[in-house]
Amino acid sequence: MNKILVPVDGSAASEKAAIKAVQIARKYGGDIVFLSVADVRGKFAYMGDGVVTLPVNHAQISAMLLENQTKMLDVFEGIVNTEGVKVEKKVLAGVPYEEIIKYADENKTDLIIMSRRGYSKVRRFFVGSITQRVIADAPCPVLVINEDDQ
Repeated sequence: MNKILVPVDGSAASEKAAIKAVQIARKYGGDIVFLSVADVRGKFAYMGDGVVTLPVNHAQISAMLLENQTKMLDVFEGIVNTEGVKVEKKVLAGVPYEEIIKYADENKTDLIIMSRRGYSKVRRFFVGSITQRVIADAPCPVLVINEDDQ
């Protein structure tokens, strides 16, 4: 188990996934990548005639989102005790599940450990689930830690 990818969104659920990843990395000698994806979709303006335009400050908004994700990872790394484990932090921009899968594939990840919040089946149907999409298309095994797991 050489490379463990842990998608992080700053939630308590992703903290639990990170803690589990550190335990596994310590036991099997693996390295961890904490990955956060700034979702820059939806930053477009739709005109009445159906024309899509970028807002004047789209680049500025995207840069701000990336900066916020980087700060969140810095704080997150301070919360999770990673002593004795090699940890890398990575921030990407894009559609979260697509970027997680792409990163795992391109970097020959051995295991993805991620969280899932306790949404009902109905809510997951309407809002979608990044975790569900990663499980379906990941190039490696995915260990899912539920928000309410101990």
